[in-house]
Formats: sequence, C-alpha cells, structure tokens
Amino acid sequence: MERLFVASDGVSRCRWCASDPEYIRYHDEEWGYPVAEDRRLFEKICLEGFQSGLSWWTILQKRENFRAAFAGFDFHRMAEFGPEDVERLVQDKGIVRHRGKIEAVIHNAARAIEMEREHGSLAAFFWSFAPETDESGGEVVAQTPTSQRLSKTLKKKGWKFVGPTTCYAFMQAMGMVNDHHPGCAHHAKAVAARAVFTLPV
Repeated sequence: MERLFVASDGVSRCRWCASDPEYIRYHDEEWGYPVAEDRRLFEKICLEGFQSGLSWWTILQKRENFRAAFAGFDFHRMAEFGPEDVERLVQDKGIVRHRGKIEAVIHNAARAIEMEREHGSLAAFFWSFAPETDESGGEVVAQTPTSQRLSKTLKKKGWKFVGPTTCYAFMQAMGMVNDHHPGCAHHAKAVAARAVFTLPV
C-alpha cells in the first residue's frame, strides 16, 4: 500500500493522516517532533495507553476532554486523585471510560513524581533511551528493541499500561524516533528539529 498522499496544498505527507484536516495538523505540527517538557511527555504516554485497542483518531478527537478531566496532565495534581475522582472519570462521556486505564494513569502519576525525583525530570529519563540508529529499517513496525527495553524498565518502576507497542507509539509521538516516511515533507523538518534539539540531562 502506498504510504504517501498529496493533500490539496500539494504537500506530500504520510498516508495515515489523510482522513481529516485535524489529523493533518497533528501530523504536521506534533508527530515526530522532539518534546522535552515533562507535562507534555506525561500526557503523551497516558494518551498512548488510552489508545491501546482503539484508533488514535478516537483519542485525538477527545484530547481536550482528557486534558480537562485530568488536570491538564499535571502529574503532581493527578497523583492526589482518589476513588471519587475515578468514579467521576468513569462517568465522563468525553473521555475513554475504561476503569483500568483511568486507574493506571492516576497510578502512573505517582510513579512520574518518583521518576522526577530520581532522574531530575521525565525528559532526562525518557530521552536516555533514544536509539543511535533507526531500528525500524524504514518499515512500519509496532515495536522495536528500544521500546521493549523502555517498557520493561517502566514496568520495573511500577508503571502500568506501558507495553512495548504503547512505548513505541510514544517514542514516535514525542520525536525520539522519526517515522515520517522519507518522502513526506515533514521527514526533513523533523530531522532539522532534532538536529537543534538539546538532549535533556
């Protein structure tokens, strides 16, 4: 299957974003571009966990609702959520009402605080996994050795809903890997953004 499409603006893009202008905006402005801000990283890994078993389109349509429901993914605030918040969220029609996933991201908020204390920031921890070479070989893959290692490490630290496929989708979204097709106009832009990006330490 052809992995590229040309939109009405004449720009070649990855085909997965072809279905809707909002999808195109996400592809053009966020996906594959490096992120170092802890709250955004926590949001991304939480939403990738919610996406498990669903389409990313579903999550993107509900993203603002998720942000409102989960205190803007401020993990310091989320770690204080209690049973009453879980019940509130389970009843929130604007998000994915999966009790296990809701409880997991609240649980992970506390783990994120621990990670921040141990490593200085979430960014420093996650970016320490950045692979030196392209592990996908230009192919569409669901996971890689690095995503497997990241998943295993997170699970050892007590995180939930962070399997290797979820971790690889997170790595793509946060710009740790550049999986824009080489023929996509944003592949080179993501390369340029990464070239001037300072790795968190």
